[in-house]
Amino acid sequence: MERVPILKLGDILIISIQIDLDDQSVLSLQEDLAERVVATGARGVVIDITAVEIIDSFIGRMLATIAAMCRLLDADTVVVGMRPAVAITLVELGLSLGGVRTALDLEKGVAALGHLRGRDTTR
Repeated sequence: MERVPILKLGDILIISIQIDLDDQSVLSLQEDLAERVVATGARGVVIDITAVEIIDSFIGRMLATIAAMCRLLDADTVVVGMRPAVAITLVELGLSLGGVRTALDLEKGVAALGHLRGRDTTR
């Protein structure tokens, strides 16, 4: 099973999903991310799904679960790079991803985290 890398940029963790996600890889990502948020004291998490072409209901729910888990660990989460087809699929599946913030791209996602925390994260 291939693991999704988690990169650190200041107090932000960046996850760029470049593989097809299956149920086990999403569960592993959830565990790995929780451990990294605690270990690094991260205040924000950006999940880049630009390369993701298809999201099923389980993976959609897990994105919401990951965001809720990060919130409990005092880290805001932003999902970036959602393709129109993915957004349409999520709506058709009835998944609103409540509590999950989104941004068009990585730059806007990092800026949104700075705005949420009331500071500039680009320095």
